[in-house]
Amino acid sequence: MTCGSQWLENCASFSARFIDFIVGFLHQLVLATIVECIWRRAISHEEIPSEVRSHDLTPGLERSCARDWVVASPWQVGIQRIEAYFSGEAYAPHRHDTYSIGYTIRGVQSFDYRGERSDSLPGQVIILHPDEIHTGEAGTDEGFHYRMMYVEPSLVRAALGSSARALPFVRQAVLNDPRLIRAIHAAFSDLTETLEPVALDEVAVLLADGLISNDQSTRLLTGSFIDHQATCCAREYLDANLDQIVSSDDLENATGMDRYALSRQFRSAFGTSPYRYLMMRRLDRVRADIAAGTTLAEAACDAGFSDQAHMSRRFKANFGISPGQWQKLVRQQ
Repeated sequence: MTCGSQWLENCASFSARFIDFIVGFLHQLVLATIVECIWRRAISHEEIPSEVRSHDLTPGLERSCARDWVVASPWQVGIQRIEAYFSGEAYAPHRHDTYSIGYTIRGVQSFDYRGERSDSLPGQVIILHPDEIHTGEAGTDEGFHYRMMYVEPSLVRAALGSSARALPFVRQAVLNDPRLIRAIHAAFSDLTETLEPVALDEVAVLLADGLISNDQSTRLLTGSFIDHQATCCAREYLDANLDQIVSSDDLENATGMDRYALSRQFRSAFGTSPYRYLMMRRLDRVRADIAAGTTLAEAACDAGFSDQAHMSRRFKANFGISPGQWQKLVRQQ
């Protein structure tokens, strides 16, 4: 064999091996690409894990990616409300011109605020004051689920009345406070609806009292006197207007009392707020009408609810069963 033919044979052998290598490499690359596509498709359909879900999770969630989501209440003067879940960094440094008051439902909610790092655990209240720069992120890999409301300072100022010299300032960003938890729950009774005027007054009073109780410098000077004539007049007015939206002006005109003082005294006299009293009397009427054979839609309309769905949410939240279940039970009897 000559040197030339040997060289050609070596070149052919090398070329064959090189082609085999290229084919094998491309084959592995294609397989890896297919596997990655399948994996990404599976991840994109991954559900929020069970530990993130909550029994009071608001329906109609607006998801921003496979795991993170935010749902906001309808726009309303004086207060905005959101419920959200984030799995990583949620908010870059920013500030609001409102009070930001909420609580953590699940996970660890971490943020930088007034030069310090804070962490909120499930059930703890968060208070961020107007014009204070802060961030927001998950404190652990499981993310955090929370509710937050943004309250205009003018609403708190009005609820405080003339006995408070300045807006309260709570130095602790994270705390345990049953009054503020009660205020937040009242504000989130139905995230899909705007708060009725009397309900907004209740939230304002609960917030103001909760903030004052955590700021020694602006404690209110309050007495135990109850104007029974005014509170009874308010109750009679509510009883007579169950199918109407009762405004704060209506109650002020009927009783001659400031709306915030009335809200405090009504609770002291009857153990609940004017709005809660009104809502329960509406639901009592719905329950009686359904038992009498009225349809669910008619019962909702007659009791002053905006629609059957609104009535059904409130009915189940307060009685533990749906109006449809109640209807079946009374029909069986």
